[in-house]
Amino acid sequence: MIPLELLPGQGRLGGSSAALLAHPGPLWVHGDLGTGVSTVAAWLAGQRQVRFLDDAERLDAAARAAWIAGNPRGVLGSHLGPEAPPVAAEAARCLAFRLLPLEGDPACVAGCLASLAAAEGVSAALPAALAALPCPGNLTGLRNRLVRWQLLGQLPEAEDGASLPLATEDLAANLHVLERILLHRALRRSYGNRMEAAGRLGVSRRQLYLLIARHGDPVRGEPPSSEGPKRLHKQGRPNSRVPPADR
Repeated sequence: MIPLELLPGQGRLGGSSAALLAHPGPLWVHGDLGTGVSTVAAWLAGQRQVRFLDDAERLDAAARAAWIAGNPRGVLGSHLGPEAPPVAAEAARCLAFRLLPLEGDPACVAGCLASLAAAEGVSAALPAALAALPCPGNLTGLRNRLVRWQLLGQLPEAEDGASLPLATEDLAANLHVLERILLHRALRRSYGNRMEAAGRLGVSRRQLYLLIARHGDPVRGEPPSSEGPKRLHKQGRPNSRVPPADR
C-alpha cells in the first residue's frame, strides 16, 4: 500500500486533516477509480475511531441514509461525487472531500512509483515511461504498468496521435478512422491484453477480433488482414477510400 502522504493531493490533505478529523458530522471521501479513496477514507475513519463504509454508492438510498443515521461521524468512501443524483440526498448530509487523480498532482507520481516498486521488490532503475502521464487507472494503472514491465518487459506506448480526416465529409471514412484510433488506444492501454481491451471498448471478444482483423494490433505488431467494410470501397463515391496507413 502506498503511504498516505505520497498519494495524489495529500499535501492538500495535510492542511485539511485537522479540520476533517474534528468535523462533527460524517465525511464523504470521493474520487476517480484508482485515486486511493479506500485508503484515505479508511485512514480517516481510523483516526476518528469511527466506522468506515466503502463503495457507498452500492447501497440503495434508504440503506445509506440508515447507515449515516447510525454512524453520525462515520466515513463513507465513494467513486461518485456528492452532486451525483444517485447519492446526492445522502452525500448532502456529509462533508465532502475529493481526492485528486495523478494528473492533478504530477509531482506525486515519482514517489508513488517508487513506493510501488519497493512493495513489489523491484530494485532496478525504473524507465521514465512508467511515470508518463496520462496514466489510465490512476494508482491502479501505475501499479499495472510496473508489474507488466517487471514480468513481461512491456512499457506504455505513446498515444496514437492520429486525427480524423475531417477535411472530407464522408461519414464512413471518418468512422473507420475513429474506430481504429479507439481500438489501438485500448490495446496500448491494456498492454496487448485483448480481454481487457474488449472490456475497455465495451465489445465482445469476437467483435474485438473482427476489429483487429480490420485495423491490426500495434502492440503485437500485427497488420490488418481485412479490407474493412464494403461501404468504404464503393465505386464512384467521393472521398470514400481510406488511405492504407489508416486501415
